[in-house]
Amino acid sequence: MNDIGTVTGKDGDARSEAARSPSLWLTVLSLVAFVILIALGVWQVERRAWKLALIDRVEQRVHAPAQPIPSPAAWPAVSAASDEYRHVSLSGHLLHDGETLVQAVTEEGPGYWVLTPLQRDDGTLVLINRGFVPSERRDASTRRDGNPEGRVEITGLLRITEPRGGFLRNNVPQHNRWYSRDVAAIAAARGLREVAPFFVDADAGSQIAGGPIGGLTVIRFPNNHLIYALTWFALAFMLAGRLFVTFGGGLFRRKRFVHDKAGGSDAVARRTGSDAGTIVEPT
Repeated sequence: MNDIGTVTGKDGDARSEAARSPSLWLTVLSLVAFVILIALGVWQVERRAWKLALIDRVEQRVHAPAQPIPSPAAWPAVSAASDEYRHVSLSGHLLHDGETLVQAVTEEGPGYWVLTPLQRDDGTLVLINRGFVPSERRDASTRRDGNPEGRVEITGLLRITEPRGGFLRNNVPQHNRWYSRDVAAIAAARGLREVAPFFVDADAGSQIAGGPIGGLTVIRFPNNHLIYALTWFALAFMLAGRLFVTFGGGLFRRKRFVHDKAGGSDAVARRTGSDAGTIVEPT
């Protein structure tokens, strides 16, 4: 083999090596993607810690003894973080002529939540979600026995207003169609004043025979953050493995090329192969 053939073979191998090497922009994108995947995994771990703390906090509130609802002076400070699902108690007179039906789907089937204003001794109003009624009992005349006229004691869970409507459905107050328990909108539609910015889900103990079915509050917090975190971390390590194979493999091939001994058994074998151009002639 002459020197020209040798040089030509080396040039071809160099081009082949360059073709196998990843481009700079692809390398940068891969590194950025790796950092993003790790960050997403860490974020999900933090979200899981937050969700577990939330579940524990709500469990403590739900099972605590019932306490009086916040006073009107404290209403502006009521929030989901500090007050939702608190076990509360209150008393007063139910204003049945101001009730509002909100569409609902429960373990009892489809139907309506019955939200009735309760007037307290100080004149303020609190919307009470008395519970569920099926569609055939939506008319108040079908449940007169369950609508007390005197003073009542209510215990239940404090809930935060739902102003965004239901799933893909907005409230239509002018047509009396409600898909969420939007306290401010319901109060405006019924002409109610001095209304608390929250409502109370009555529990089963406040249920009156013949009235709505209480105690159907669903407390569920999906907690799939660990699965999400493991998924992001797995994708990150798969990408890291691919980068290692790409760069580590290329480095291994270059080192092997440099350290091949001329005239060795490997070199002899290559003289008749496709890599003959890499042979260094012995002196």
